[in-house]
Amino acid sequence: MSTPEKTGIEKTNVMRLLEQAGIEYEAREYEVDEKDLSGSHAADVMGEDHDSVFKTLVLRGERTGYLVCCIPVDEELDLKKAAKAAGDKKVEMLPMKDLLGVTGYIRGGCSPVGMKKKFPTYIEETAVLFDRIAVSAGMRGKQILLSPEALAEYVGAAFVPLVKE
Repeated sequence: MSTPEKTGIEKTNVMRLLEQAGIEYEAREYEVDEKDLSGSHAADVMGEDHDSVFKTLVLRGERTGYLVCCIPVDEELDLKKAAKAAGDKKVEMLPMKDLLGVTGYIRGGCSPVGMKKKFPTYIEETAVLFDRIAVSAGMRGKQILLSPEALAEYVGAAFVPLVKE
């Protein structure tokens, strides 16, 4: 485990929560490009396979309320698949202006770990093909790499198909 202390990376709340839970992770930090907050940029700068770096999306279901989906950075979320996973007829992306108030995170720093409230969470099923995946550490320019199974267990997530074919 490459802890923040060993790498000199400032510890985030996400890292503290994982440590309290005894979950191993590697912390990574990279230079943020304010013009390109994409996960693709993060994957490139970290030298990671784009399929193993996941972005965190927050949605609102018509009947079920808020939900969280984690998908590979280059993929597009299939709203029908997300709705099916949530047991809802229709879901829509949370407006960016509402993200901080609902989750406690800003765009480019939204993590499935440590949101203000615990929301139903779904991770694209291809995550299990990797020994570890990267997700935001709760701040722009910081990522954590960890076992997809450990992440799913910690946040209570299900592995389901979520991306467009």
